[in-house]
Amino acid sequence: MSNQITIPDEIISSKIYLIRNQKVMLDKDLAELYAVETKQLKRQVRRNIERFPDDFMFELNQQEFENLRSQFGTSSWGGTRYTPLAFTEQGVAMLSSVLNSATSIKVNIQIIRVFTKIREMLTDTLGMKLEIEEIKKKLTNNSKNIELVFNYLDELIDKKENTEPRKKIGYKND
Repeated sequence: MSNQITIPDEIISSKIYLIRNQKVMLDKDLAELYAVETKQLKRQVRRNIERFPDDFMFELNQQEFENLRSQFGTSSWGGTRYTPLAFTEQGVAMLSSVLNSATSIKVNIQIIRVFTKIREMLTDTLGMKLEIEEIKKKLTNNSKNIELVFNYLDELIDKKENTEPRKKIGYKND
C-alpha cells in the first residue's frame, strides 16, 4: 500500500464548512484534494446531475458566496467568477462514482472517514452535555435539600435555646 495517498485529517477537516446548517465541502477544495481542475470536477458533476439531488449538493447563492469570500479574503478566491458548489457528506461519497480515478477513490475514503469522525465527536459532545445537565439538576436538588436540612437545624437550635419551663400537668402542686 505504498501508493496510498494520505492527506492529514486536519487539512480535510479545515475544508469542511457549515452552510445552511449542513456540513459541506466546496468544489474548489474537493478538486484540490482530488488533484483535478475545478472545472473538470464541475463538468463531471453536471454530466451526472441526476446523481446529485439537493440534499447531496447545492449551489451557493450570491450572499453565501460573498460571506465566504469576506471570510477568506479575496486572494484565496482570486478570479472565481462562478458561485461554488457545496457537497454534503453524501454528495462527496457520490463524487467517487463520477470521478472514477484511483486518486479520487482513495481521497474520497479519507474524506468520508473525517466526516464520520466529526459526527462521532459531535455525538460524544452531545452526550457529555446531557450528562452535565443531569449532574447540574442533581446538584441543584442537593443544594435545596441541604438548605432545607440547615433550616430544620436552625429551628431545632432556636427551640432548644428558647425553652420556657412547661407547666406541669397533674394533681401535685409545687
